[in-house]
Amino acid sequence: MLKVFSELYERYFSEEEAIIFALLLIVSTLIMLTMGGIIAPLMWSIIITFILQGLVNSLHKLNVSHAVSVYLVYLLFLGVTLIFFLYFLPFGWSRLTIFLDELPSMVDQLQSLLFVLPENYPELFTQSQVEQWMLNMQGEIGQLGQEILSYSVTSITRLVTLVVYTVLVPIMVFLMLHDSEKLLTFLESYLPKKRPIMAQVWHEMNDQLANYIRGKAVEITVVGISSYIMLSIFGLNYPLLLSVLIGFSVIVPYVGATVVTIPVFLVGFFQWGLSGDLVQVLIAYAVLQMIDGNILVPLIFSETVNLHPISIITAILVFGGLWGFWGVFFAIPLATFIKAVIRAWPIKGGPDNIHSV
Repeated sequence: MLKVFSELYERYFSEEEAIIFALLLIVSTLIMLTMGGIIAPLMWSIIITFILQGLVNSLHKLNVSHAVSVYLVYLLFLGVTLIFFLYFLPFGWSRLTIFLDELPSMVDQLQSLLFVLPENYPELFTQSQVEQWMLNMQGEIGQLGQEILSYSVTSITRLVTLVVYTVLVPIMVFLMLHDSEKLLTFLESYLPKKRPIMAQVWHEMNDQLANYIRGKAVEITVVGISSYIMLSIFGLNYPLLLSVLIGFSVIVPYVGATVVTIPVFLVGFFQWGLSGDLVQVLIAYAVLQMIDGNILVPLIFSETVNLHPISIITAILVFGGLWGFWGVFFAIPLATFIKAVIRAWPIKGGPDNIHSV
């Protein structure tokens, strides 16, 4: 057994950089698993900085100085943030309140429909099945009420957290944008001078990760706005809430669009019943998803490394289970990162796949 481990060590950890890189990966993973909530403002700041850095680079290409580019992009960021908090957030909360007020009537309507199932389809449904469904529904609604109550009880803590994020994140974003080169130089000073593995992984992931984050932000915005316009034209209730769900559904490939179909169908069903209006909305929603998957995604992510659908779904399950929303959001970049590490890792006696720096 010791001989096997010795051979594996000689094969995969024969170089000093490989050992250091492996330790960095292990430490980073442990920090994310144990301190993810504590360093959340830092992660938010890094994500926003990646998104804004593309605008800064675009201004550089127009011969705008670094300082002016940073200030212009940062002012744009602050303006968009203020609009979100002062307009969209209160408006969305008011729509959610209206939806919660109408939820009991929707439940009553659904119960009325369920009660007639044994009469219309006695060979498929029985009265006892419908009663069991009713009990389960009441239990779920009661649990939802308790969750809402517990959320309101902890609202003060959440409010304090939001205030901290609101203050810290903009400051950190500005510092990262303004001193990006200094920060990178500082981090590089603690790494080995000869680092072909890290260099290859960095060159492969730097542009791809930044493009992915910015691309997802663009995709969420475009799909969300398009769905809001579409639902408003059809006159469907709660267009803002549904468009937000549809926009963020693109974070989870292959699954998000299917899951969000359920609330779209239910809202349309409670509003119109099984009518032509409902069919038209579902067709328009399907067309929107087809445009997103076949036109928008290839256009935005043309430079992203292709991954097999099984790899993407597996990454979503694994990283989503570990880190929740952010694990799902970064599932594709993390899977691409693992692929890049595997390609760059030196194997003694194997093919030399390390590019010179």
